[in-house]
Amino acid sequence: MSDKPLDGKRLLITGGTGSLGKLLVQRLLSGEMGDPATIIVFSRDEAKQHQMRLDYLHRTAATDEIIFHNFQQKLRFWIGDVRDFDSVSSVLHESDVVFNAAAMKQVPTCEYFPFEAARTNVGGAENIVKAIQQHRLPVETVVGISTDKACKPVNVMGMTKALQERVFIQANMRCPDTRFICVRYGNVLASRGSVIPLFIDQIRHGGPVTITAPEMTRFLLSLNQAVDTVFAAVRSGRPGETYVPAAPSALVTDMAAALIGDRAIEMSVIGVRPGEKVHEVMVSEEEAHRTVRRGDWFAIQPMLPEVMEPDAEMPALEREFSSADHLLTTEGTRQLLADHRLLLEQLEPAEGELLR
Repeated sequence: MSDKPLDGKRLLITGGTGSLGKLLVQRLLSGEMGDPATIIVFSRDEAKQHQMRLDYLHRTAATDEIIFHNFQQKLRFWIGDVRDFDSVSSVLHESDVVFNAAAMKQVPTCEYFPFEAARTNVGGAENIVKAIQQHRLPVETVVGISTDKACKPVNVMGMTKALQERVFIQANMRCPDTRFICVRYGNVLASRGSVIPLFIDQIRHGGPVTITAPEMTRFLLSLNQAVDTVFAAVRSGRPGETYVPAAPSALVTDMAAALIGDRAIEMSVIGVRPGEKVHEVMVSEEEAHRTVRRGDWFAIQPMLPEVMEPDAEMPALEREFSSADHLLTTEGTRQLLADHRLLLEQLEPAEGELLR
């Protein structure tokens, strides 16, 4: 595939006002994947769209963040809901490549409203596939954004994301002219609803920092690394494959300790929340035998023989890929957070000095 696979393409990001969606827009506008014809941010929150629109209108090349011309022609905003078939059909008529980042992703919320989670995470995916199939739309690629919680799921969020993966993978049979691929990754540092912003807020208010279980582990991935995984899948993913980053993991207690630093703040163990895993798994034992290595990523081959392409590569894993394996040391965890400048971005400047 071309080094600039999205050059001249019409791109659609569902859930484009979320943490991943916003960085995805920024990276796409940078030109690293090519110069897209248009980028449509599709979501149902008009307030977030309005704020995002203002943010981009106020940016200039002098910020060194982005070089961006012809705002009105390049970046567009579209109010709609992945739950609504007609809404999805309309916006897909304007799209060559789709990034499906629309989701209900907070574990407790999905437990209390399971059908709402299913409507967004499963029904939204089905609406995208059905619209392409029924209207014979010339969409080239659909990327389903999934989560490690979809692997051996124990909570509603993971269960609905696992079904979303299956909907997209099987869609390669329903829509053979469109490539459907998935991306699965772990806890994204500093994304809305993740543990890092919670810890930082608790630290700001003097603690305690709440730990659900002392032995709990999580994969650690920056938003930029999540976008790197999406781009890797776009560049090299075969129909039906699920890309997974070979991400590091750490004890949640080490993450908390790194953020607390020398402050006189206590940790408090409060017990595992409903639907929460002690360890996350990115590739299951069943998937390991059909997982190959692609640079810094694993590619899980589809289960369906009609979709799978023969691969001469040997499986890259002999067992499941779990956050309990190959843990960072306490100092390694501290260094990782420092490398991503989380405190420098989110805590007061004087406090951020602790991670320099």
